Amino acid sequence: MNINGIGTTGYPAWQGARRTQQNTAGKSFAAQVNNVAGAKPHTSIVYMKTDDMLYSGGNGTGLSFYIKYAEGSTEDDPTVIAKGVDENGDEFEQTIHINKINPRNASLVEMTALESYMGVDKNGGLTSLPPETGMMGLNDRTNFMDMFQKQISDMKLLSQKKAAAYYQYSMQAYWDFMNKK
Repeated sequence: MNINGIGTTGYPAWQGARRTQQNTAGKSFAAQVNNVAGAKPHTSIVYMKTDDMLYSGGNGTGLSFYIKYAEGSTEDDPTVIAKGVDENGDEFEQTIHINKINPRNASLVEMTALESYMGVDKNGGLTSLPPETGMMGLNDRTNFMDMFQKQISDMKLLSQKKAAAYYQYSMQAYWDFMNKK
C-alpha cells in the first residue's frame, strides 16, 4: 500500500526500509561498493519449521535461520541454538543464553530468539520487531529500544495510531524483560 508517498515500511516510498548504519559507518563510498561487489550471491535457503523449533525464517538481506532449544537448557538458564546462513550464504551456528540478551545492544538473531522465547504477539505478522530489522545482517548490532521508539514516533507522525500502539506494546514486552533481570 502506498498512500501519499508513504510506503508499506512507514517510510517515504522512494526511501524504502532504511539499512542500519552499523556496517557502513566510517567507510568510504568506494569501500562500501567494493564490499558489495565482493559479496557472495545470495542463496535462498528456507528452513521448514518443525515442532521442535521456536522460530524459522529470515529477512530481506538473505539471512535465514531457525532457532531450537539447546540441549541442557533450563528454566533458570534458557538457552537456544540458532543455525542458518548469513546474508553472504555462509553457514553459522550460535548458542544464545536468553537471560544475557540486552535489547539495547543486540543482533537480529538474538532479538528473534528473545521474541520467540517470550511469545511476544506478532499481531498477525512475521515479527514484533520494527521493519528496519529487515535490512540487518547476521553481525549487525543495534539498540532495539531506540528503534522501537523511532518507529512509534514515525507511526504517530503518520497518524497510524494502531501501529503506534502495537509497537508500544512490543517495546513494553522487552522493557519488562530487561527490568526483571
